[in-house]
Amino acid sequence: MAEHAQFEELARQLSAVGAVKRDLVRMLPSDCPGGSAAVLTLLGRHGDMRMSKLAELLAVDLSVTSRHVAHVEARGWIERHPDPADKRSRILRLTPEGLKELDELSQRTSQRLAERLGDWTDDEVAQLIHLMTRLRSAFGDCRSAQARPPAPAFEETTRTPAST
Repeated sequence: MAEHAQFEELARQLSAVGAVKRDLVRMLPSDCPGGSAAVLTLLGRHGDMRMSKLAELLAVDLSVTSRHVAHVEARGWIERHPDPADKRSRILRLTPEGLKELDELSQRTSQRLAERLGDWTDDEVAQLIHLMTRLRSAFGDCRSAQARPPAPAFEETTRTPAST
């Protein structure tokens, strides 16, 4: 197991990842801020979904998600369709224009990473991908854990939690 000093250095290096993310966000087109790009990316990766699922994946409040969705919808990048299982709910779906925008965002991001990591070997990039994937896996799905308070040590109720 690594020593305490190594974990302290790891914490410092992880905080520097924020600078990398900010650099990637700065190169986004002016009509597609980071929140909008995240909406498009998640819909592209996970497919059609309800707003509540998107909010969970974004790890933000539903009101924040709603603003991001309104922004991308106004640009014609997504559509809302009635949920066949619950007509009161809407399913978010990428439009052909949204898929095109997502592809352009992916190209920009890949190009920026290629520029910044141009002197890295293929093996070094593969190692970084592997280690970041392993790090993420070690933390599990942190997004849903943030949204819920910790469970009490002893549950005194017999109620079943509602499912979403």
